[in-house]
Amino acid sequence: MFIERKINSSTDTVELWACEWENSVGGAAKKVYLNKIGDEQPLNSEAVASLTEAPAICWSYGRTLGNIAVYSQSLVGRFPDNSGSDAELPCDFVNAGKFRHGADRWWCRTHQTHWGTKADQEAFVRFGVMRCANHEQRMHYVVQPKTINLAEYAEVGVWCSMPAALSTVEIKPRAPKIHVHVRPDAGGKKIIDRDYPAISLLYSNDSDLFGADEITRVNITPPSAFEFVCALESNREMGCINCSHCGYPHLDLGDFARTPHRKHFCGNCGRDSTWSSGPIVSTPLMPLHDRYAKTLKYQTPDRQLNLDEYKDCSYTVWASTPAMIWTASRPQEIGIHVHVHAGTERVVDETFGEVILNGAPLDRGSLIQKMIERSIT
Repeated sequence: MFIERKINSSTDTVELWACEWENSVGGAAKKVYLNKIGDEQPLNSEAVASLTEAPAICWSYGRTLGNIAVYSQSLVGRFPDNSGSDAELPCDFVNAGKFRHGADRWWCRTHQTHWGTKADQEAFVRFGVMRCANHEQRMHYVVQPKTINLAEYAEVGVWCSMPAALSTVEIKPRAPKIHVHVRPDAGGKKIIDRDYPAISLLYSNDSDLFGADEITRVNITPPSAFEFVCALESNREMGCINCSHCGYPHLDLGDFARTPHRKHFCGNCGRDSTWSSGPIVSTPLMPLHDRYAKTLKYQTPDRQLNLDEYKDCSYTVWASTPAMIWTASRPQEIGIHVHVHAGTERVVDETFGEVILNGAPLDRGSLIQKMIERSIT
């Protein structure tokens, strides 16, 4: 059971309803409203008139777990712009069992914290609104995110885009982004080659990737992408554990993404009764990475670049990182990616196996460490 917010157009109020998912044989899961719990707060007519519905992705930095595998692309909330870091989202509660003293325990899937302590109960009596302790937390968001259906293209590549390692211009620290390549034909021209703040991936519902059958969409957010690539680069043991209670895949972030462990806390239902057979870092990106890869081979290109030969040019250097999604049949190239500009013209845009600077070859491991250090997470 979970708590859903619902707008009553006849009374201009936001209602809280107890709901559950009803799975029909051979069909999609259906949301069933069981009973009304109460009203949240009245909406004025101006607010009601301004309400619109649109797909959105939200995330927060600094968490140790999250919930990126979704069955609904709609979120109720206040989004001041098309993207930003100041979204206000209401709590989304699901029952998480009981506390040790017997009181009901609820889990807020939006703000990733439990509700039901004495302080929570006192606040509910005082304000008449069920809100978790993190309800004022502002979220990063993108409205109308780029959605990519993996079945519609011959080749899709998705990477974590991080700040450059070296450049002749200032490199400012920034949050990771999601870089996407899309080719309609194998080896053909790219129709997408750019960064996005976050993306939504659709895949076939018969892929059987996760324990919850209704999941056919995974939202790739900067924190999840960053931790996935860091784990790959550090050779951490990764997998994807499904919650023993609700079946949802578990996502480790922050400290838990850097230390493999056996006991896993579910970001979807707030229960901690799931154990993996061995210590792992869990992420829903792992089954996507493995299932849709036609090859998991990597190759170092035999191309060499001497940046000392471009003394009058500007340059920017990255360590190329492994893709989270790679559906091409050819191996991925792992090396050092370089842009060189002569004035406004880009004269080099390629990945090399060896890059010389000041008479010595650059070390890819040192470059990627600089990129990680400049990434704001």
